[in-house]
Amino acid sequence: MIYNSNQIQEIIPHRYPFLLVDRIDYISDDKTEIVGTKCVSANEMQFLGHFPNKHVMPGVLIVEALAQTGCVLLLNNEENKNKIAYFAGINNMRFKNQVIPGDTLKLEVKFTNSKLGIYFANVKASVNERVVAQGEIMCALG
Repeated sequence: MIYNSNQIQEIIPHRYPFLLVDRIDYISDDKTEIVGTKCVSANEMQFLGHFPNKHVMPGVLIVEALAQTGCVLLLNNEENKNKIAYFAGINNMRFKNQVIPGDTLKLEVKFTNSKLGIYFANVKASVNERVVAQGEIMCALG
């Protein structure tokens, strides 16, 4: 483990109930790839209403967890400290399987390009090597 939850909160501004990455497991030497983990629990607020009798993690929260993982990499860079990363776009996001309480999400983010202050990343979330979501996200630092 590279960063635990407390260390992540020193880097990104997100807090409970909206902090959706529990630890960072890997950062590539060239600082373009990061892998994080989200442990999904039935105690999370979204499961009060999504859905009360059949809990399913909303896809938008899976995308947010991926984005927060990427934010850890961007905002840990000295030149980006104390900035906030905002969504600039989501492309070709596909949801392939459901995520339920008890699952452990592996969150993989690979930054592929940056142009005019916009960062592009390919993202993939999986549970037990089974892809649950993948696509491309873009963010801007402000």
